[in-house]
Amino acid sequence: MTATKREPAEGAKTAILYLQLQDSLREAIVGRKFAPNDAIPTERELAEQYNVSRITVRKAIDGLVYEGLLTRRQGAGTFVAERVEKSYSKMTSFTEDMMSRGRVPSSQWLSKTAGTVNPEEALSMGLSPGTLVYRYNRMRFADGTSMGLDYSTVPADCLPSLESVEDSLYSALEANGTRPVRALQRLRAVAFNAEQARLLEIPVGSPGLLIERRGFLADGRPAEYTKSYYRGDAYDLMSELAHNP
Repeated sequence: MTATKREPAEGAKTAILYLQLQDSLREAIVGRKFAPNDAIPTERELAEQYNVSRITVRKAIDGLVYEGLLTRRQGAGTFVAERVEKSYSKMTSFTEDMMSRGRVPSSQWLSKTAGTVNPEEALSMGLSPGTLVYRYNRMRFADGTSMGLDYSTVPADCLPSLESVEDSLYSALEANGTRPVRALQRLRAVAFNAEQARLLEIPVGSPGLLIERRGFLADGRPAEYTKSYYRGDAYDLMSELAHNP
């Protein structure tokens, strides 16, 4: 008895088509046929070009938005996301990262406060209870686009005053001779909570990257404890690895 070849079910056909379209768009983005901040064709144009339904187009785009390759702008269309590569092996500040890529960094202060060290800070930096610290909470922007949130704690003896930090924390520490020379970092995936999402103007639960950094001076004293929350659709982390036999 000869087996009969069956056509794929309608749902399976749709899945195959949207994955094929998604692959084509991904290849165009990665291959720089679309540059960062370029608008991609509309759903209608893509549907006509690839001879698929707009539902198929929408599913393909949804997947690329989730991957962080595309971003939707209300009332404007869908654009190729402009991502930033952050080296995970170099001790650079946000300002230095952006300037090295030809982008214009800026910050919006959420708060600058002084107080005694809390239990989390004391444990992370090895500080004694009652130690005076300065706390700097900021929103970070590149070319006017929100990139993330920084929450930094610095022992007060590492800076002349609370107000000595203007734009760059590392610039202020370097001017005082207390810029960290080594650091321990920990990275993990997070979902932005309601307050963070409101500040960054992104949906609640959007994926993000949390980098916790503990910086130290040459003599081993702590100089910085920073928790940086970066948008998952805007940041890539890069490390250079080598094999030493």
